[in-house]
Amino acid sequence: MNVKKIALNDLHESLGGKMVPFAGFNMPVRYSSDIEEHKCVREAVGVFDVSHMGEFLIQGTGAFDLIQSISSNDISQMINGQAQYACLPNEEGGIIDDFITYKLDDEKYLLVVNASNIEKDWNWINKFNKNKVQLKNISDDISLFAVQGPKAINTLQKLSSVDLSEIKYYHFIKDTIGGIDNVIISATGYTGSGGFELYVKNEFAQSLWEKIFEAGEEFGIKPIGLGARDTLRLEMGFCLYGNDIDDTTSPLEAGLGWVTKFSKEFTNSANLLKQKEEGVKRKLVGFELEDRGIPRAGYEIVDEEGKSIGKVTSGSMSPMMGKGIGLGYVQTGFHTPGSTIFIQVRNKTLQAKVVKLPIYKK
Repeated sequence: MNVKKIALNDLHESLGGKMVPFAGFNMPVRYSSDIEEHKCVREAVGVFDVSHMGEFLIQGTGAFDLIQSISSNDISQMINGQAQYACLPNEEGGIIDDFITYKLDDEKYLLVVNASNIEKDWNWINKFNKNKVQLKNISDDISLFAVQGPKAINTLQKLSSVDLSEIKYYHFIKDTIGGIDNVIISATGYTGSGGFELYVKNEFAQSLWEKIFEAGEEFGIKPIGLGARDTLRLEMGFCLYGNDIDDTTSPLEAGLGWVTKFSKEFTNSANLLKQKEEGVKRKLVGFELEDRGIPRAGYEIVDEEGKSIGKVTSGSMSPMMGKGIGLGYVQTGFHTPGSTIFIQVRNKTLQAKVVKLPIYKK
């Protein structure tokens, strides 16, 4: 399999990034240590190069209708400069991908999808493009930096004449930053520590990266790899496609009912509505271990009698809490916060409790 390189691949290698194949791309998994990088984002500011993500432009007459027909969420109330999280349901009750819609104007939208699903999503959306709406895959032209942490705003404000504190969560502007025009500055991210995501053309990526690091130097800014990205999102209970959600998991089982709006029709909406009315048989929950150990994806979840009630989908040691945490599907009834469950870690059965998300409470 050909592993693609992101625009700043050589820069990450020169910074000591440990490069690994991820979702078809050569990506930095860490530069120093996962724990150090994780704490840097929680306490100061760190930058992730997530340029492997996919970007599709959907524009012209019919763009609105096409997105409404494929998205679980409803874009009818969105204003220009707003972003929205959603999923692409398949026809069997599962999820093709989770993605973000950016409304650029009334007939122009940007869809941001997971790297591993770029081709799958592109083909899926085109399958429903009956009215020949203009679709453009610009994934290879765009770099994406997630500048995350409590000091992200102080860092980026030095590079922008716009008051960044005015950009509400899940809203964005297209403006000049670090002397580079037409950058999407979006108050989004997958860490739960605040910050921005910047979409910039590849030819300006290195210049922007260097300016961000210069601006953040006084705050102890660091480059952050995929390892810490995973533990940060896990502490928040954010789903990772391929682990916690996939082609076999329903958005309602995954706790994504809040982005599944039955105010309009979309792929498989009638069946999902029926599922909502009848109730689901399993639910994705967050949990923390009460015994020492680290839960991992694929470990069995059992009840007090040792009867299987589910599986761990994501698990790790929480750098902030110093204990094992995870996400997993359990039979309905075991899903309420405070419920005791048990995780089978190799030949041991470890006690855990179901917690309300986010798992890590600041």
